[in-house]
Amino acid sequence: MSDTAFIKMNGLGNDFAIFDGREQPLHFSDGTIAALADRESGIGFDQMIVLERSELADVFMRIYNADGSEVDACGNATRCVGRLVAGELNRPAVKIETNAGLLLAQINGEDSVTVDMGEPRFEWQQIPLSEEFRDTRMIELQVGPIDKPLLHSPSVVNVGNPHCIFWVDDIMRHDLPRFGPMIENHPLFPERANISLAAITNKSALQLLVWERGAGMTEACGTAACAAAVAAARKGLTGRNVTVSLPGGDLQIFWRESDNHILMTGPIELEYNGKIDLADYGAAQAAS
Repeated sequence: MSDTAFIKMNGLGNDFAIFDGREQPLHFSDGTIAALADRESGIGFDQMIVLERSELADVFMRIYNADGSEVDACGNATRCVGRLVAGELNRPAVKIETNAGLLLAQINGEDSVTVDMGEPRFEWQQIPLSEEFRDTRMIELQVGPIDKPLLHSPSVVNVGNPHCIFWVDDIMRHDLPRFGPMIENHPLFPERANISLAAITNKSALQLLVWERGAGMTEACGTAACAAAVAAARKGLTGRNVTVSLPGGDLQIFWRESDNHILMTGPIELEYNGKIDLADYGAAQAAS
């Protein structure tokens, strides 16, 4: 098989390999995606993106985690894809179709993009949870001993994918790489969940550390930043306009009151254009 082109990009260090399947559809097995995601023997990425044709928008964005599982939303990848497609079409804004719905990406400059991430969902069935909780601002879930839990009472919200946010004083005082996988796969989350530690800095800022389902620890997660900002505002910890600081940098999140939509603004970076022989990575192949 001949080499297949891809583009490597990142948003705040959350990195992606973007393949273009609009002219010739591409199909990948879970194992092949995991092999490509390997940072020593493959391309190395947190998520793989496949661009496809859309009848509803300028492009359809299909999203795979590093373990090969398909997910519905990725905020940082949406900014990157928005910048790519806007450049192709020479337009300041583009519509991107995802499994989570239609998203509008607005180009602010060479390296800054704002994405309308749509409305957050708070009902327990929408997240989804395996049992009913009337108030998802704080649910019964804890890490550690029953009588003295290390973490407890997280907020849960769906921003295209499920998020569970634990509120702490210091995000670095807890071993998220150790307990993140356990909470990600907790029976309470039938579709698994992204697990975050959030610390409020002031009424307009918070710090965030994220264990991303199917990907692990990440430098940044756009949907987690949106989820944490919205959850903080719901709890009265912050206002609706918040700077979310992640290990990879800052995102500006604005939860617009007029229509309940979340606007996420942040940087993107084009790392390089590459080519790879998919035949070397198992069952990935271009569809005939």
